[in-house]
Amino acid sequence: IVTIANIDPARLAPSTYPGSRQIVSSVALTFFAFLGFGVVTFTAKDLRDPSRELPRAMMIAIGLAAAVYVAVSLGVFGTLGVEQVIAAGPTAIAVAAQPVLGDVGYWLILVTALFATAGATNAGLYPATGLSDHLASTGQFPSVMGSRIDRASVGLLVAAVAVVILIALFDLSAIASIGSVVALTIFGLVTVGHLRIRGETGARLSVLALGLATTAVTLLTFVFTTLIEEPASIATLLVILLISVALDAGWSRQRQRQASELAPTTSDPRL
Repeated sequence: IVTIANIDPARLAPSTYPGSRQIVSSVALTFFAFLGFGVVTFTAKDLRDPSRELPRAMMIAIGLAAAVYVAVSLGVFGTLGVEQVIAAGPTAIAVAAQPVLGDVGYWLILVTALFATAGATNAGLYPATGLSDHLASTGQFPSVMGSRIDRASVGLLVAAVAVVILIALFDLSAIASIGSVVALTIFGLVTVGHLRIRGETGARLSVLALGLATTAVTLLTFVFTTLIEEPASIATLLVILLISVALDAGWSRQRQRQASELAPTTSDPRL
């Protein structure tokens, strides 16, 4: 944000903007940065009045995050320009702050970014325990996913291992692409499910339809403008999809088998 003092308005002129498809595609990555708002819902059980406090918390969180992201974007692109931002890569924010804060500021921004990344990772892992416990209790996950090893949830450990594997195999841009596609797909499917039960939730059809349409347009645009140039990310997404389908199908068959074994046998009344 300190870079705003050095903004060159000419660098932010509309003539420097990319095409509309690229702008829409970038929304997918921006959406990935806002995934934390979904985690807020897992605090509902700890709130006194979740129906009132939860929506307010989500709107405040999204508003504050949006304000910070817009300020940072204006400062970075207004200071460096598109070409320099691309050249600087992950250190673009630190490079943009260097003229104001000097070399000390450069390293300060880098260290802060590391802590922010660690915090975001922890926030992403936060719902793993509650989510795996809930799905295990309803039979959607095997019961082992809701168990504990010492004090750690098995579901949390599985999620942590998956995160480590992704970090080891892919760079940040690929992880962001994979995460964006997965997140947009999940939220789109959740919205479809919400449409089926909106009579119970009281949700507005127009809001759900708008959300679903926006998600679909953003996802498709991102896939055909950005993701198509990342074959490794596409292959990873396909592998994730196949593994997910296989695990779900296998567990569904196992659950049905267990249910049939536990079902009481009825005697034939003719005997």
